[in-house]
Amino acid sequence: MPRRYHVIVNARSGTALGMDVSPEALRQHFSDDLPEADIFIDSDVDEPLSERVERAKDSDAEIIVAAGGDGTVTAVASAIADTDKTLAIMPLGTANTLARDLGVPLDLKLWGAAIEAMKPQRIDVGDVNGRIFLHNVVAGLIPGIVAGREQIRGSNVFGARLALARFVLRRLFRTRRMAVEITDKSGQPQIKRVVAVAVGNNQFDEALGRFLARQRIDNGSLGVYLLKHLTPTDLVRLVFEMLIGNWKQDEAIEVDTVEGLTLRTRKQTLKVMLDGELELLQVPLKFRIRPLALSVLAATPPPPAPAEDAAALAAG
Repeated sequence: MPRRYHVIVNARSGTALGMDVSPEALRQHFSDDLPEADIFIDSDVDEPLSERVERAKDSDAEIIVAAGGDGTVTAVASAIADTDKTLAIMPLGTANTLARDLGVPLDLKLWGAAIEAMKPQRIDVGDVNGRIFLHNVVAGLIPGIVAGREQIRGSNVFGARLALARFVLRRLFRTRRMAVEITDKSGQPQIKRVVAVAVGNNQFDEALGRFLARQRIDNGSLGVYLLKHLTPTDLVRLVFEMLIGNWKQDEAIEVDTVEGLTLRTRKQTLKVMLDGELELLQVPLKFRIRPLALSVLAATPPPPAPAEDAAALAAG
């Protein structure tokens, strides 16, 4: 039986403006690659994304296609987690983090040729204060830099870039650590002084050329990354170590794996980056993993589970 697709297009996403993603062009792509499929394309830029996502959730389509960046993908996933709907990603953003992890082609023509062969698989989702995240949540230095970037943007491209470079260097040289209280499943709170905290949906890999990527998104755990200090020298070293796949042992980083944790600061609210989008969340931040809560179309199957995991599953 042909698949039924409901496509939600975010025409304002990172790279969509430079690509041919008009409704007519998308219908042509689908009719060429999926001639028997039942397709509904929603590209209304004036209607709130939340309303469009709810309409897709209530439709009879089996597969909801998020055509946009990471923010669009997370919005769709938040609506269809723990349902019988399957998420498909048409990567039109800048980072396209989950698409890369799932082996989804980033080129629109290659995507169209591959979509019919992609298979559903279930993955975990992270949850912070009831909000779903698919990649990570970051608090501390990075959200501050991103907020500064948004304020600096202007019509003078060269001047804006120069101002951004000065701003980033100034933040690095004047970085102040923040005190955070972290409580994991042991129940014992620990006070940490850090520049930044990142909580990932599963653990990031160390591999040549894999920058904050994941082979598995179904291990049922969160990765916790504490950045204890960050000088310009630290930054250069860490970027190099990430590119060559040898960064988790760096003395500036503390790494842990948990199923849930609570993070407190002295502030009542905390600015974070949630899957690349700036958000203001109420403190404390309560993180948990929701195992296998989301069905996604993946181009590559997950690697086999480690022998100890397979034995645990066999034991019941």
